[in-house]
Amino acid sequence: MQEFWVWFQTGFFHITDLAGYDHMLFLLVLIGPYNWENRKELFWLISAFTLGHCLSLAASTLHLVKIKSYWIELLIPLTILLTALENMVLLTAHKIPNWKFKYTLSALFGLIHGLGFSYLLKALLGRTENWLLPLFSFNVGIEIGQILILCLILLVSFLLFVVFKLKERNRCFLFSGIAIILAVDMILSRI
Repeated sequence: MQEFWVWFQTGFFHITDLAGYDHMLFLLVLIGPYNWENRKELFWLISAFTLGHCLSLAASTLHLVKIKSYWIELLIPLTILLTALENMVLLTAHKIPNWKFKYTLSALFGLIHGLGFSYLLKALLGRTENWLLPLFSFNVGIEIGQILILCLILLVSFLLFVVFKLKERNRCFLFSGIAIILAVDMILSRI
């Protein structure tokens, strides 16, 4: 049981580490256009992301997929940028999201982020043969961390609405605008 908690904490603290804010930034723009009323869809959206990164994390840990870390580190902020731009387009066009498309895109982007997680996990695992429990525990830690981040974003969104009377649409433009600036900065710094 102790091994589970060690890997759980590793995953949890990896996703909630402010130094690695790119994952949190992606979650911010992924769920930015929505509120508490969309909690069911948001749960599935986050779960699709988790499924994607779980699959690529497993494939990379088992050495089934090998992509240079340079490309992954460049693709991660690109997923943030594309998601933020999609938010802007949907808001400008006043369109309702196609949830199946959102789930699919979230899972695909999860594949990319999972490859980013995999470098840490592979480094920590070393040459161990027992990878199943660490992989499972690490992913559970990441998922719980993501749910905590989701709740914090929803709380901040609620406070922006109540305290500053910021409408959902404007809040999403704010979140997406900040994400675009930070994602472009990350892309430029990683080129």
